[in-house]
Amino acid sequence: MNDQGRRRLGVLIGVGLACGLLGGTETMDKVLAVLMAAVVMTIATQLVFVGPSGRVPLPALLAFGLAGFVQDALVWWLLSWLGPKMSHLHVEGLATILLAALITRTTVLLLSQLSPAVETAGD
Repeated sequence: MNDQGRRRLGVLIGVGLACGLLGGTETMDKVLAVLMAAVVMTIATQLVFVGPSGRVPLPALLAFGLAGFVQDALVWWLLSWLGPKMSHLHVEGLATILLAALITRTTVLLLSQLSPAVETAGD
């Protein structure tokens, strides 16, 4: 899996974890809420990419993590406004926004640091 794939997978898992752990939706509406949040988050993180493209030293990882956390918090803040208008996603309060951003960015960074499979020269 390439860097783009790991980043998208990290966003999807992070958004799913944040929505699942933080609640705010009914059971049947949760699928639509997670889908809407994942689409918005994926588009935003693809337009403005903040993160490493592979393994980096810890200081760089912390800097990428902080910048990505700010980006994710802003996107979750946008989702707190868009959610009730587009689906049944309710993100209420600054603490929820910051916790959702932390969960999402941590997942993205963890998956970005996974070693890619060794590729052969003939492929």
